[in-house]
Amino acid sequence: MNVYMIEELMYRVSDIFLLPVLISIIVLFVYCLYALGQFTAQYVQRRNNTMRYMKQPNQTLAGFDLYSFFIQQKEKGISYDELEVYALKKLELVRMTTRIAPMLGLIATMITMGPALKSLADGNIQGISDNLVIAFSSVIFGLVISTITFWIASVQKRWLAVELIDCQKQLDAQKDLATENSQIQEAA
Repeated sequence: MNVYMIEELMYRVSDIFLLPVLISIIVLFVYCLYALGQFTAQYVQRRNNTMRYMKQPNQTLAGFDLYSFFIQQKEKGISYDELEVYALKKLELVRMTTRIAPMLGLIATMITMGPALKSLADGNIQGISDNLVIAFSSVIFGLVISTITFWIASVQKRWLAVELIDCQKQLDAQKDLATENSQIQEAA
């Protein structure tokens, strides 16, 4: 097996990946639109419930997912670490999309550059044009998806950080109360 055969094999195999990569970009774009709608709904819920969240801290409220989870699990003795894991799970998919979308765009770009350069060598201007349209469109889609999901992840991360601080305050207050009660019982 010589080098030319290996190159030809790699070219053919990489060409097979183009369709799955383009489908993945489309799926991520649909998810991006879904995540944007979900984010907008959560923003509206948070805006409507902010005053209740500040005044009545021991109730579940729409838009405050982490804090509501904390209130529901509080009686079971949830730890701060469990709250952090829950927060990470809430951000996981949107953060992965932020990182994967540009990679897929680049992969699609690189796959189509091979046939575009081959068309250039053959003098086929239409082939160059067709392949470059796919190349640039896929990388633009990847970057748009990444930009939107990065913005969503950044804002949600801030929201979750604030809720984590509020949960930590309640956990510390619970711990202080338990310590105080045990000291009173020991003194009696």
